Amino acid sequence: MAARLVKRCSCLLREATCLAPAASPVGQLRLARVAHKTLTSSATSPSSHLPGPLSQHVEKPHVFTPYPERQEVDSLIEKATLPEQLLELVGDGRCLHHNHAALAIIQLSRLLSEKPADKARLLQEARFQQLLHLVNSQITAVWHGTLVKLLRSLYALEVPAASRELRSVEQEARWRMRRLKYKHLAFLAESSAACMRERGSQELLAELLLHLERRWAEIDDGRTLVAILVKTGHLSESLMNRLEDKCLELVEQFGPEELRKVLVVLAAQKRRSVPLLRAISYHLVQKPFPLTKGILLDLAYAYGKLGFHQTQVFQRLAADLLPYVPSLTSSEVARCAKSFAFLKWLNLPLFEAFAQHVLSRAQTISLPHLCNVLLAFARLNFRPEQEEPFFSLVHEKLGSQLTSLDPVLQVDVLWALCVLQQAREAELQAVLHPDFHTRFLGSGSPKDQGTLQKLLHVNSTARLEHPEYAGPLLPASASVPRPSANRKVTPLQKELQNTLMGLLGTPERGSFMVVTQYGWVLDAEVLLDADGQFLPLREFVAPHLAPPTGSQPLPPGAKRLAFLCWEFPNFNSRSKDLLGRFVLARRHVLAAGFLVVDVPYYEWLELKSEWQKGAYLKDKMRKAVAAELAK
Repeated sequence: MAARLVKRCSCLLREATCLAPAASPVGQLRLARVAHKTLTSSATSPSSHLPGPLSQHVEKPHVFTPYPERQEVDSLIEKATLPEQLLELVGDGRCLHHNHAALAIIQLSRLLSEKPADKARLLQEARFQQLLHLVNSQITAVWHGTLVKLLRSLYALEVPAASRELRSVEQEARWRMRRLKYKHLAFLAESSAACMRERGSQELLAELLLHLERRWAEIDDGRTLVAILVKTGHLSESLMNRLEDKCLELVEQFGPEELRKVLVVLAAQKRRSVPLLRAISYHLVQKPFPLTKGILLDLAYAYGKLGFHQTQVFQRLAADLLPYVPSLTSSEVARCAKSFAFLKWLNLPLFEAFAQHVLSRAQTISLPHLCNVLLAFARLNFRPEQEEPFFSLVHEKLGSQLTSLDPVLQVDVLWALCVLQQAREAELQAVLHPDFHTRFLGSGSPKDQGTLQKLLHVNSTARLEHPEYAGPLLPASASVPRPSANRKVTPLQKELQNTLMGLLGTPERGSFMVVTQYGWVLDAEVLLDADGQFLPLREFVAPHLAPPTGSQPLPPGAKRLAFLCWEFPNFNSRSKDLLGRFVLARRHVLAAGFLVVDVPYYEWLELKSEWQKGAYLKDKMRKAVAAELAK
């Protein structure tokens, strides 16, 4: 019984100690009184358990608050408009408590935010050093909110990273990290994460990212979420995953500005989070909030960068952008045209407005911006209604400045003109000259190999579509196909090969994945005689190969047929129109003497049986021959 009584008394004394003030004799006397009263009531009670809460038995002390009453110094700090007014507080004998010095430094950083020269002088000021020393000596008593603002201000004032006072504030922030509210963590992330990274405060930054990730469930508003996403999402993969999940939860609270920021962050990090992109697209379509010009341009950029297709969003972007086109700059028009070209989205009224914008600013538009618009038009195979004045402007600008462009851009521009059938002889000669193309022939980098492939297409345009062109041309060695490890046979190509093999009977009558000297690959090639019967390919001359093979000329009336499979990515979005690259390929194959048998994916998918597929190919071949005979 005595042991139980002693145990109970020790528990009551401990609880009374926690509730009573920690200092002063008066507090000690009150604590003794409380303990005596509590023990007496416990001893006289028939039960060892109190009938009510302990607060009913403990005499309530005076309420203690850590926030001192507002003083005159607080008003002087808030109303200060000059740094000197704040520095005078140090030297006029005023009593500054632990937060006054920190608040003064915070106000100094606000006043000098756009005055780098004054910041450098301030760091040499003795009174400012006194403020830093005062803060350092009482750093443990600075309030949480003031501490995070103080750290931001020291970074803004460019206090040296080796400064003892700065290291002290950083260390205190690390020690308090677990006790800080999430809004304080978010403030640190938004205002100081970049400075931590630049100044080498990796330990503090790692601690901040760790706590942001562990406590991500505490985020309850969209603004905080977007701020953390923008400032720290790229620093931690695991944190970014958590933030994306939280975005899905809070996306309904986002306004257009928050949606824009989230999309731009995803685009900058190339994070194609499909669930989040779908949710954002849904709210962009369903909510009637107005979208400003800047938001529309950023949305188009983000969707283009991520390659995420959402028809209703694109329709809204195009419709909302159209009235803004006259007020756009040439840079914004080029940027917007590129974004829609990446999306393979051709909105005729919008692109006509782009062309009109270029013509209306013919004297001021720069050549790089004009080139970007031209490349966008070529990708989508778009020719404006005012075709002649538009391309006259292009040739006028290129005439004197083509050679001043980067070599890769020169090739891109000529390739775009070839796609749109607007290349001129002088422009072809500029990029096909040996002094120009030699730099690409011997290079093994993927970028230079892609440029060489475009040069080969330009060379083919000069040979096949410009009969009057006298040279120069690429050397024959440039046309020799190089082995490609990345070339894979698609399901459509595989099915075409199997079906065609069934029609041919023997492998000698057909050839598959034929690499031509024009820079294009034929999915299949067959040779028909005048009666429509298959002939063995390898017995006859093949001038389209590199190098040409065979010696026996084609019999009279024989025709070469090239099968070209058109996959879903080869078309404009929501359209049956081929992209510019594949229009150019088809033209070159026709100009090389082939009859083209087009096999688009949307027709092939409707064929269910092998018999239907065989009948489809036979019908396609008959129609190609009939169209040739009808000319």
